[in-house]
This record gives sequence, C-alpha cells and structure tokens, in this order.
Amino acid sequence: MATASPRTPGARTPRRSTERTRPSVFWPLSWVVVPLTAIFAKIEIIDAHKLPQEGAYVLAPSHSTEFDPLIVAVAVWRMGRAPRFMAKESLFKVPVLGWALRATGMVPVARSSSASAARQTIEASEILVEHGRGVIVYPEGTLTRDPDLWPMRGKTGAVRLALADGIPLIPMAHWGAQDILPRYGRLSFWPLRRPVQVIVGDPVDLGEYAGKGTQPAALVAGTDRLMNAIAQLLSQLRGVPAPAKRWNPSEHGQKETGRLEP
Repeated sequence: MATASPRTPGARTPRRSTERTRPSVFWPLSWVVVPLTAIFAKIEIIDAHKLPQEGAYVLAPSHSTEFDPLIVAVAVWRMGRAPRFMAKESLFKVPVLGWALRATGMVPVARSSSASAARQTIEASEILVEHGRGVIVYPEGTLTRDPDLWPMRGKTGAVRLALADGIPLIPMAHWGAQDILPRYGRLSFWPLRRPVQVIVGDPVDLGEYAGKGTQPAALVAGTDRLMNAIAQLLSQLRGVPAPAKRWNPSEHGQKETGRLEP
C-alpha cells in the first residue's frame, strides 16, 4: 500500500488556504455532499501536501466511474481547497443550476469552436490567477475507455489551461470508487464505506512547453506527459505496472465522448 511521503526536515509548512474557513456557498454544499459521500466511501488521501494551499492550480484526476466527482470534490475539500470543476458552457444557461455554477466559481468549457475554446481558456486562466483559485479538469474528457480502467489518451484542455498562465498542473489518481459505482453500472449500497484511496502527485513539468500553449505538438506532448503521470500514480495504488501505452479509443472503433456502449 502506498504511504504518504515524509516532509523534508526543517521545511516550512505551507500556509493553509482560507477557502474552507471563509464563509461561502461551499459551506452548505459540503454539509450535504461530505456526509452523503461518507456513507459509501472511506476516503484515504495520500500526499495531500502536494496540492497547493495557495494560488491557482489545475488538478487533473483519473476518471473511471460516474462517482468520481464526489470522491474528488470531498478529497479536495478535505485538503483545504474549494472543489471547482470545468463544466460544459451550456450548463451555465440552465436556470438555478447556472446560478449555482457561477456562484461556486465553476469554469465554463466552450465547445462551439476551437477559436472560442482557446479564448475561454485564456480568460479562465486569468481569472484563476487573479483570484488564486484551483480548477479540476478531467483530461480524458469522459470516463476512460480502457477495459482495465487505466487512463486512456488525454485531451489537451488541462495542459492548455495550465500553459496559458503558467499555472501548476497537478496529477491525481484514485482507486476504489469503481466498486461503489462500476463504470456505467448500478450503485452498490452494500457494504457501506468501501475504501477509496486518493493520491496526489508532483506538478507535471511543462517548462519546455512554456510559451507554446497554442502549438498542437507541444499540447499533445504535454498531455502525454500528464497522462503518464496519472497512470504511474494509479499504478502505485493498484500495485501493478501501468500499460506502457495509453488506450486510444479511435484505434478500437470507440467514440471518445458520450456513453461507452458494450
């Protein structure tokens, strides 16, 4: 089993974020979401200190079940930061839901055109830096298609967002949520409080791609580096080596978005 990495003796403890202690709309949400999630999952967080406690960041988790967002949100909240996700732009136009998304600072994703997406990426990164917020981005864009639930080939959005303003890109993996809600399966109510491990990795080194956030080759290379980092974290949790190559849906006649049909 993976264990938390010890701190360097004499290292300065980073100042804790005020996102949990400052009153916000996240408070009432946490009163509902945290206890509800705890009924199904007993979450263990490994290397929590690697999530920045100050400033902007992009958190890129693995994604293998529809239960994942609850696991990630609770883990991030427990680590002292407010869990803000990327959300489809169309959701911001839905009454009530749109207000909730805006009130919690969720980040809209434009899918209408590449130019629109690029413009919103720059705007989103500037807002993150200005307000010192983090955002959670699933780099695969959907549940992994890999039959063994390893991370598949990623999309470039997380790297594009990180490069736009030099924001730390933090990989994350978790294992156990698939036993609570299998991919496209039914929620398992028993046994309660199944163990789920969450591990946070070191920031992905994107230094060689700095200033190249609009170049496709740099975005793809950076995304490959990110997906490999996530796969290695998941390998630590599962105790088995990750595949050397990421699953490519197009090579297996699969759509890269939407529900995976058997």
